[in-house]
Parts: sequence; structure tokens; C-alpha cells
Amino acid sequence: MRMSMFMCKQTQPLLNMPSGGGLNLQVLRPPLQKERVVVVMGATGTGKSRLSINLATRFPAEIVNSDKIQVYEGLDVVTNKITEEEMCGVPHHLLGTINPNSDFTANDFRHVASVAVKSISARKKLPIIVGGSNSYIEALIDNENYECCFLWVDVSLPVLNSFVSKRVDRMVDVGMVDEVRNMLNLAADIDYSRGIRRAIGVPEFDRYFRLEPFIDDEERAKLLEEVISDIKNNTRKLARKQLEKIYRLRNIKGWKLHRLDATDVFRKRGKEADEAWDRLVAGPSSVIVSRFLYDVSPKVCGKVAAIRSAMAAAASH
Repeated sequence: MRMSMFMCKQTQPLLNMPSGGGLNLQVLRPPLQKERVVVVMGATGTGKSRLSINLATRFPAEIVNSDKIQVYEGLDVVTNKITEEEMCGVPHHLLGTINPNSDFTANDFRHVASVAVKSISARKKLPIIVGGSNSYIEALIDNENYECCFLWVDVSLPVLNSFVSKRVDRMVDVGMVDEVRNMLNLAADIDYSRGIRRAIGVPEFDRYFRLEPFIDDEERAKLLEEVISDIKNNTRKLARKQLEKIYRLRNIKGWKLHRLDATDVFRKRGKEADEAWDRLVAGPSSVIVSRFLYDVSPKVCGKVAAIRSAMAAAASH
């Protein structure tokens, strides 16, 4: 179902790690500073999960999922969750753990994710926050005093649109229709504004399942084609919306985002695509994270940064 470029290989750090059994993040941060975190951002389908695994097999790290649909239990195909095999043994937090009927808000995410970050840091590992839900990321960063390294995996929209359309076709091939059918209970009114039912690929099937028993094979195939087209269109709209939020975080809020252009990766296949990924995304990201961890100058984001800016402005008057 997913891109074949996922590979579980333990890579060596680009910089020498301190001796004594691994990277001790405590010695890398200045006194009284809170946790250092790496945030992997990008539109749907750009390879955020793959990059997070690349980094977590290079640095001692654990991953905190920040996708607002993948936090829910169930619908693994529809939500395109990373598989156990693709995790390469890296611990993941907030992935498929929330009751699918609940409404897990950005504020809920902030509370739970901040606890996960503290726990990961306390075990001297690097928290990597990864997902396409920028409202979740923003809620966490704005309310916590973290030192942040933002990695933005970007793919040109025409190339990405083609990829996500093919990904929807693969999802259908591996059982998306039956997965949604088994989850929905059409005997009752369904609220598609809460929980996992908000996922693209669920509400689009409502009309199909309600009409399915009453139409012939030809009509059913035509209706299914329409549903799949709607899912592709809505996924493309989601990608554009996610990009708009990323631009706002960079241009309006002033977040320093390290942009990694993966467009050329998606234009290639097989070994050439893997080599392009390493050259354009995984390799540069590892260098950026190495510098982030070993540079002891603070890069504070969130409330503290805003407070310092306000203090500086006040002092100038």
C-alpha cells in the first residue's frame, strides 16, 4: 500500500556521539532549558513518516504522532498508518490509541503529547513529533517552552497530486472499501464531524453503502468510481490546506522551517528514488538535526520566545 522506499537500516550518526552508551541529550542543552524536540512537517503523502524513521534509526529517538486522524484506533488503511514493519522497532506515541468515537481536540493533544515528550526526554532520547495536522503542532509549540528544530518535507503540488491519487487507488486495492463498510453502522444517523469518521475516505462512502443493495453491478461500479474520485479530490484539497498553514507558520508566525524539497524523489522509481531521498531529504535532515543537538545555543520557541520579544520591545521604548 505504501511507498516501497521504507527501509529499516541502522545508520551511523554524521557526528561522533559521546562515549558511554549513546547520546545524552541532557548534556547537549543549556541549563534550565526545557526539552529539545524535532518536528517533521509537510502535506499528506510527502514522506514525513519515512523521514521520522530515518532520523530515529540514526539518533536515539522516539516518535510522537501529530496526525489528528491517525491518533484514533482503527481504519489503518484509510488513515494510512505506518505499519509495525515500517516502524523498524522505533516506539511510537499517540498512534492508534484514542477511542475512535471521541473528539480529540488540539488542546487534548497538547496535554498528552507534552507528557510523552517529557517521558521520552527523561529517558535521554530525542522526541520527534511527526504529522500533517499543523493545528496540533501549533497548539503544542505555542504552549510549551521547547527548543525546536522544524523539518518541512515539501513536494510540488502537481507531482504530489499525482502521487496521492495513485495512493488512493492502492488503498482501494488493499481493502479500503471493506474496512469502511465494517466500521460504519448505516442503521443510525452518523455524525461525520467527530472522531475517526472525519477521515477522508469515510463520509464519501455514505451514499455508496446506502444505495449499494438497490443498484445493479454497472451502477455500483460507476458510483464507486465517483466515490474514489471524491476521495482523491478531497485529499488534494487537504494537501493545499496543509501547505497554506505551513506558509502561515513560516511567514506570519516566524517559525524557522528547514525546507527539504523531495519533488525529484517522487519523479523517480526504485533505486533512483531511494538515492534521491537520501541525497535530498534524509542526508540533509541528519546534518540539520546533528547541528541542532550539538549546538548549545538555545533556540527557544513558544511562549518564552514571545515573552522575550515583548520584553525587548518594551526595553526599546
